[in-house]
Amino acid sequence: MMNKTKMSIFESAIKVFSINGYDGATMDDMAQEAGVAKGTLYYHFKSKEEIFKYIITEGMELIREQSETAAEREKDSLSKLKAICKLQLNLVYEKKDFFKVVMSQLWGQEIRQLELRDIIQKHICNIEKYIKEAIDDGLIKNGEPYFIAYTFFGALCSAAVYELINKDKGSIDDISESLMQNILHGIQA
Repeated sequence: MMNKTKMSIFESAIKVFSINGYDGATMDDMAQEAGVAKGTLYYHFKSKEEIFKYIITEGMELIREQSETAAEREKDSLSKLKAICKLQLNLVYEKKDFFKVVMSQLWGQEIRQLELRDIIQKHICNIEKYIKEAIDDGLIKNGEPYFIAYTFFGALCSAAVYELINKDKGSIDDISESLMQNILHGIQA
């Protein structure tokens, strides 16, 4: 668990990266936003790159933990997928700055971008286990679980973009339900 100072740096770094982009973010800005001395920031992190890796790793770990908790509350595999869908849409809404940082750094060949893709892939593999369970239970049709997990993740991302652009077009519950209907039943009449 993060101590109070690291939590402050974590939240402040997300805000600074979100506003200024990776290249425009500075250690000075992060220290100022966190309300800590620059030396304190350097005591915890050697570089901007290290802070970026920390916020991505910790942020995605929090999402994984919350996804597992949401899924564990459900009795069947399809309900688990629906719970993960709803949770992740809620998280995108609540943690817009974090997702903005993630989405802005997914492309490119910098080490941080490759590491971010590895972290996202691990997250998708976590979704894959619920997809496999639903296939094994006969609740969704047989297919390549790994690809289906990417499709599911992609649909979550696009639903999140929809929600960000169309804030007043429905509740997270409605968007989540509509998304799951489209994933499970397709768009064919």
